[in-house]
Amino acid sequence: MSDSLVIIPTYNEKENIEKMIRKVFSLSVQFHILIVDDGSPDGTAGIVKNLMAEYSEKLFIEERKGKLGLGTAYIHGFKWALQHSYEYIFEMDADFSHNPDDLMRLREACLKGADVAVGSRYVSGGNVANWPVGRIMMSYFASVYARAVLWVNIKDTTAGFKCYRRKVLQTIELNEIKFIGYAFQIEMKYTAKKLGFNVVEVPITFVDRKEGQSKMSSGIFKEAFFGVLQMRFKKIAPAH
Repeated sequence: MSDSLVIIPTYNEKENIEKMIRKVFSLSVQFHILIVDDGSPDGTAGIVKNLMAEYSEKLFIEERKGKLGLGTAYIHGFKWALQHSYEYIFEMDADFSHNPDDLMRLREACLKGADVAVGSRYVSGGNVANWPVGRIMMSYFASVYARAVLWVNIKDTTAGFKCYRRKVLQTIELNEIKFIGYAFQIEMKYTAKKLGFNVVEVPITFVDRKEGQSKMSSGIFKEAFFGVLQMRFKKIAPAH
């Protein structure tokens, strides 16, 4: 039994998913993987199910009907992880923009005292590769904006590569997390900080996807802009 679960939401990731699964299982630390697939029409779920025979008891899939959004996929995965008693629970993309080798560095940060370890592009040592300048600027200033409005000292507020200790996800009222895109990533970090948890940033290099289609949209950025303002005035209480 592993104490570490990597949650990977998927929608049309047939080019990447088998390579990602095999890479994570090749690491020296034993991780389990939960795929949360939103009804991918390209057969992503079928690829995962074929691999489950090879990786019995450490590769799992939860299938949902339709494209319900990144945030709800992670919330679904968090609840599954808590039910199955994992101590370290990770968020990671399927498209290799997050380097699976960095899973061990995020886990190590939590072993050394972090409650949430964030794979950060914008701390010293962090970087972004292969992104157009406009996308880098948009992402960077989204984080600056969130820091200014929310008064949180987290450089990469929109980062989606993270490790949570179990107690964090037990304490956050997951049913009260409302956003689904970039704003979801900001909301989870902000909520963890407001509840007194130690959020540590670990420098990573973020690489733009080589295969498959980006899920980015103008609606995701609009949600983040207005969502941050809503978060600023939201009352945050621990789960009962």
